[in-house]
Amino acid sequence: MNPEWRAIAKSALSLGLVAILGTGLLTVVDRLTADRIAEQQRKVVLRQLGQIVPPSRYDNALQDDRFSFRDESSFPNGQEVIAYRARQKGQPVAVILKFAAPNGYNGAIGLLAGINADGSIAGVRVTSHKETPGLGDAIERDKSDWVLGFNGKSLGKPPPDQWAVRRDGGAFDQFTGATITPRAVVAAVRRALAFYEGHRDMLFDTPPDPAE
Repeated sequence: MNPEWRAIAKSALSLGLVAILGTGLLTVVDRLTADRIAEQQRKVVLRQLGQIVPPSRYDNALQDDRFSFRDESSFPNGQEVIAYRARQKGQPVAVILKFAAPNGYNGAIGLLAGINADGSIAGVRVTSHKETPGLGDAIERDKSDWVLGFNGKSLGKPPPDQWAVRRDGGAFDQFTGATITPRAVVAAVRRALAFYEGHRDMLFDTPPDPAE
């Protein structure tokens, strides 16, 4: 091989090694970042579970007494729903469903909806979203008290036709300049309540998923 071709081959080899090393480094960084994000989200969810159903109300391991399922009619887009069960002396206290409202202004809105054994809402929290800062982000508990408006509500309180934002003739406030976001959350929480009404026994009787 003449010197010119030898130099070209060395350059190509060097570039190939750089590309391989770069790809490997990016893969490692992405994995580490994804793991950190997942762990942070897990901590947020655990903290919010305690806000929705205080530990004083149950004596089981709430974070372990859970299972996952799918139901396209109530939780669209093929999403996986996680049900956390709270029990006191083996009796149902509440279930907290982790799911998403798929039609937020900027995409899906992650939600936790706690439903007491009697079908009333124990609390609602937003776990993730991409809504507009200063407008749609008022769904966050840290930004406003709006989600507290669900506390104590049920399918009959308000009546079914009132489960909408006020602009649509319902009982729930919207935000100034942002209606799509609260509309999506209200509709998703109502679907969760309807699912609970029709599947209460399943939600409390299904064995927990195997421990990870």
